[in-house]
Amino acid sequence: MKILIVADVYPPEVSSAAHLMHELARGLLHAGHSVSILTSYPRHYLTEESKDKKFEIVSSDDGVTVIRIKTLPLHKVNFIIRGISQLLLPFIFFLGAKKYMKESPDAVIIYSPPITLGLVGKFIKNRYGSKFLLNIQDIFPQNAIDLGILKNRPIIKLFEVIEKIVYQSADVITFHSDGGRKFLIGQKHVPENKIATLHNWVDVNEYVGLKQNISFRDRYGLHGKFIFLFAGIMGPAQGLEFLVHIAERVSDLKDVVFLLVGDGTEKEKIQKLIQEKNIKNIEIRPFISKDEYPYLVKDSDVGIVCLSSDNKTSFVPGKFLGYMAAGKPVVSFLNKESDAFALMKEAQCGYAGRSDDIAQGEKIIRKIYAEKGKLNEYGTNGLKFVREHLTLEACVKKIEELLKK
Repeated sequence: MKILIVADVYPPEVSSAAHLMHELARGLLHAGHSVSILTSYPRHYLTEESKDKKFEIVSSDDGVTVIRIKTLPLHKVNFIIRGISQLLLPFIFFLGAKKYMKESPDAVIIYSPPITLGLVGKFIKNRYGSKFLLNIQDIFPQNAIDLGILKNRPIIKLFEVIEKIVYQSADVITFHSDGGRKFLIGQKHVPENKIATLHNWVDVNEYVGLKQNISFRDRYGLHGKFIFLFAGIMGPAQGLEFLVHIAERVSDLKDVVFLLVGDGTEKEKIQKLIQEKNIKNIEIRPFISKDEYPYLVKDSDVGIVCLSSDNKTSFVPGKFLGYMAAGKPVVSFLNKESDAFALMKEAQCGYAGRSDDIAQGEKIIRKIYAEKGKLNEYGTNGLKFVREHLTLEACVKKIEELLKK
């Protein structure tokens, strides 16, 4: 089958979305499909080594054809520019697809957000007769409304109209948790037989048998430290102010350090808060490459997931999977609606608390710090859960089944 994946980010961009789509492309390729990626030109979440690099519009990534289209800025810009960029994005992408695609795709898989990319799926379905699968990670515009990013009623209405058109156009819709699936059925009136739960996936092989001599404890000067790692986008949805307040409250644990690796619109705000409070147990570092990421996780003691309590949907952050695949325990601070509470309870891979309860968050950090003898047990449980439920191979098999319906 000839499959086109459409996503606004792809490596060398560093994000959970880019990593997820890269793994999916590789998984589909290894399953015998012809795979192409239609994505935006890398410009936002890049390592220092990639920032000045030039990329071809059409290239091959180990057998996957990658088409990179230059667009208006989509990330690390104010929300007005981002909104305009998202509205123009599907038209720019579709023109790029027509110009650079060599063959008509049998199926198109759209990663959302942004929801406007779903219009690319509609265009390609109509023009080429392709099967259209919409993979929803965040329910937009609902998540932006909940976070206070979208407040203008006419603009909200516009995005809701686009959302409705996209849902109607898709042949099949997937969401990564049962709670999100139920929300889309109940609140967005998606037909029950049209939407399936497709849990996010991870390639465990990337985290085992690491052979390069890479030490982030050496690189960051963190030998002898107990590292709580947060790696990823620092945006409104993460609510990292909560983590700063917790770090301040556990400053008596002298060997504990909170290592924040990444970038995003909230990074300067977080840095300013750290400086104002004169907090010494937080280190912020820039993005690292996808290839180095498993070594970073290996060098940490506990992986941290954080979601703002302003979120109101059942979102499960993708960074869970890397921590679990690396056999690391997880501490998560979540909005009360998140399905990640159920995931962690089933996996028995660490502790979860609400991100509107700082006192509880402090207790969780102190508890897992005191349980050094159980860290391997939590990590082993998480790895076992991933291998049984969240492998890339299982995901590819389910996508193949959905595309055959």
